[in-house]
Amino acid sequence: MRDLRLTHGGFYRHFGSKEGLVVAAFEAALKEWGDRALAAIENAPAGGEMQALIDAYLDPRHCKDIAGGCPVAALAAEVARRPKASRRPFLQALRAHIRRMERYMPGRTVEERRQKTIALFTGMAGTLTVARAFTDELDRRAILDGARKFYRGAVKP
Repeated sequence: MRDLRLTHGGFYRHFGSKEGLVVAAFEAALKEWGDRALAAIENAPAGGEMQALIDAYLDPRHCKDIAGGCPVAALAAEVARRPKASRRPFLQALRAHIRRMERYMPGRTVEERRQKTIALFTGMAGTLTVARAFTDELDRRAILDGARKFYRGAVKP
């Protein structure tokens, strides 16, 4: 803020409230992660898009990157404690993220792809959250490797 010559008050006034700041940060972080996921998908061979997404999300480097990684894995429990009305912007951002990813999910219908994408995304976010809690690198890798294998098998076309 000093480099931008902003005071704390001037910075927070831009967002209207602390809640507005948190929502803006969450949306930006989710879009940033979504852009990384799409890059992994776009660089994958045809038919391997979801496997590439799974590999990128459950990568040990992503697990270590708590500050720059998926904000859902970092903040979902906190968001769930918020009053219903204040959760709305978070849920809108999550729905938009899922819509971005669901077109790559194999399935016969839009609804089937959506349900599978939600299950995959929420499961992987939970896996990442738990893996981050482990201090032993071998334990963390075993969690990530097992989940990668499971999810890759679950989304085969």
